[in-house]
Amino acid sequence: MEQIKITFPDGSVKEFDKGITAFEVAKSISNRLADEALVSKVNGEERDLLTPINSDATLQLFTFENPEGKHTYWHSTSHLMAHAVQSIYPEAKFGVGPAIDAGFYYDIDINSNLTEEDLVKIEKKMMEISSQKNPFKRTELSKNDAVNFFKKKGDNYKLEILNELDDKTEVISIYDEGDFTDLCTGPHVPDAGKIKFVKLLTVSGSYWRGDEKNKQMQRIYGISFPKKKMLDDYLIFLEEAKKRDHRKLGKQLDLFSVHEEAGAGLIYWHPKGSRIRNTIETFWRSEHFRNGYDLLYSPHMGKSWLWETSGHLVTYKENMYAPMKVDDHDYFIKPMNCPFHIMIYKTKLRSYRDLPLRWAELGTVYRYEKSGVLHGLLRVRGFTQDDAHIFCAQEQIEDEIIEVVRFSISILKSFGFSDLKFYVATKPEKAVGEDKDWEKATNSLKHAMEKENLPFEMDEGGGAFYGPKIDIKIKDALNREWQLSTIQFDFNLPQRFDMKYIGEDGKEHQPYMVHRALLGSIERFMGILIEHYGGAFPTWLAPVQVAVLAVSQNFMDYAKQISDILAKNDIIAELDKRNEKIGYKIREWEMQKVPYMLIVGEKEKESGTVSVRQHKLGDKGSLSIEEFVSKIKTEIDNKVNHN
Repeated sequence: MEQIKITFPDGSVKEFDKGITAFEVAKSISNRLADEALVSKVNGEERDLLTPINSDATLQLFTFENPEGKHTYWHSTSHLMAHAVQSIYPEAKFGVGPAIDAGFYYDIDINSNLTEEDLVKIEKKMMEISSQKNPFKRTELSKNDAVNFFKKKGDNYKLEILNELDDKTEVISIYDEGDFTDLCTGPHVPDAGKIKFVKLLTVSGSYWRGDEKNKQMQRIYGISFPKKKMLDDYLIFLEEAKKRDHRKLGKQLDLFSVHEEAGAGLIYWHPKGSRIRNTIETFWRSEHFRNGYDLLYSPHMGKSWLWETSGHLVTYKENMYAPMKVDDHDYFIKPMNCPFHIMIYKTKLRSYRDLPLRWAELGTVYRYEKSGVLHGLLRVRGFTQDDAHIFCAQEQIEDEIIEVVRFSISILKSFGFSDLKFYVATKPEKAVGEDKDWEKATNSLKHAMEKENLPFEMDEGGGAFYGPKIDIKIKDALNREWQLSTIQFDFNLPQRFDMKYIGEDGKEHQPYMVHRALLGSIERFMGILIEHYGGAFPTWLAPVQVAVLAVSQNFMDYAKQISDILAKNDIIAELDKRNEKIGYKIREWEMQKVPYMLIVGEKEKESGTVSVRQHKLGDKGSLSIEEFVSKIKTEIDNKVNHN
């Protein structure tokens, strides 16, 4: 039998018979690995475990502990769910059913409106099918044969997908699992029996392809795990996430609102939400000045040639709003700030002595997002971008990157995020710029991270089309990852806008340009903050830092004096003037998650003190107003977080 060489991730090499499968390789290592393995990667390409390996190859094996394993497990579960739906509702037609960050969904065209009771019924059928342990079998067809197959099946959604494929596409794959067949590139777990514990979470309306002009389908979301404890833990996590949902807390705490009738995806900031936003923006501005940035303000729209020159009208038009005609010219509302900053750069000839230029803006931009993806503050159509651009000489770039990384870490930690992960993203398949420039820029990013002794992962091919980047992700209180800070090279715009500076040699040079965001957008960052803190903001961010409560109307004058003293010390206080029992008022303010309550009555008035209550911790004793002011100002200045 002909032998092939398999190279493992640790560099070791073993010989096996040609045609061996990844599953058989796993079994040769240990029965446990063979049982837990879900998918393989052969020569960097994900494959089913049962696909024969016919030549020398590198091999990786993934279990549910790996992102690749989870993705395959959830994708396979979406197929199992579709199989169950077809068994119960034979008339069902299927759109797409991908794995997502946590779980999966499938879009279904069905005659009846599904309810929670129906989801339970589908779950039960899924487990029944799972117990049959049907293998996921891959079959490869020509495009013509695949079209004929789905025509016979009467599945117009799959036909639409197939018709969009290039006629030169040589191989189209379908997967059979029992009597269910689906169009899919795979890979899948070896058999449906691997899918042990399933929970279908919600059903909602969704338009085919996310386009409101298309037919509305029903989207079922679900999650699955190989162990019951994993599912139990996840359901507990979901309950906590529901409590922290920024849309629910935004309403409860009176922070913001969205009005579909006035425009989807547009945020209305209420007074309390505006206070938090103002605190964030004031801190943002002061830190930028401290770190050598200048601030800019730019227009909300520009002539079409600006976006033609930048390339947005070619690469980004579907996310831009339609043009408006002004003085016989097409104007576009801005989706980004970058071209405006470049216009300011080009107002005069720059010298190497001027560089680096660090320009930042809290610029409101507008992007067309499909209605199906809009989600509170986290996905909107109008938002304020925490944006900056650095223009520098080649020899300055590494130092600038180091400073931006330090700045990003400092800002994120100030908001209570200390669990950070770093990624260096490299050149994607479609990109602009010379290979040597990409290599030089990527090495600058890596060197900066290494000099700062920051562990990072390589995100191969994950860069923007115009340059490599550093991404910084944070983990919130629920251990969820969020992409926040990003530091991106750009070889594209300096060339498109013919940007120049005069170097020390007296010649013209093209500056390096870096796009940089620390918080992302203010709206999205606010949504993340609300959920991270569960609405119980640290004192320095809280929209009301202190509530002053009189035990009865007889002591309202003293309560007013206390409130005035706090205001004079720049502490955001609210005097509760309601003629209600003190217990009721305390409960109400506790629900509002105010950091401190000051309770005043006869004893406090006579002694010139306040009785202090802290959110969640209750009674903290009595202090003089001077002592309390000193304590809370220190807490605000140091950005103390009690959560």
